Amino acid sequence: MPFADKVSPAPREVRAAGAITALPGIAMLVFAGILLAGIGGDSGPGNNVFAEVGYYLVVSAGTLACAAGLVLGKTWARSPSVVVALLLIGVGWYTGGPGGQPEFGVPIGLLGVVVLVLLFRRPSRAWALGTEDGETEEEAARRDGAEGRAARRKRAGES
Repeated sequence: MPFADKVSPAPREVRAAGAITALPGIAMLVFAGILLAGIGGDSGPGNNVFAEVGYYLVVSAGTLACAAGLVLGKTWARSPSVVVALLLIGVGWYTGGPGGQPEFGVPIGLLGVVVLVLLFRRPSRAWALGTEDGETEEEAARRDGAEGRAARRKRAGES
């Protein structure tokens, strides 16, 4: 299957949100590499660096999968990406407030806010719900939205 067949139509807001969602995933990969290189300290009882590296690799893989899904225009990636954005806002809030490092916390929180705004703009919602021109969100929900749209495309391709 050619790569072009894996890309679904999606508004540029969704693709931009995917690119931004990739940033924390990449940051976690870098952090796992730093820990593994020994900069973060030695592994010992009560301080298992390898478990931390494994944790960051798994979370990074999930975050990067969501980012790739949005960039490729897959509707399944929207909800987990919203969760990632909410977590970014929480991390930014804690880092900037109780952590006392607003120079890191504010940009992290703003990344989360930007992703949320992009994913909840009208074109992004219409894409996620599968609305067609001149159709309301309620009408799209009654005809199964994006799933109904995908089924029609599949039937049209088989004909």
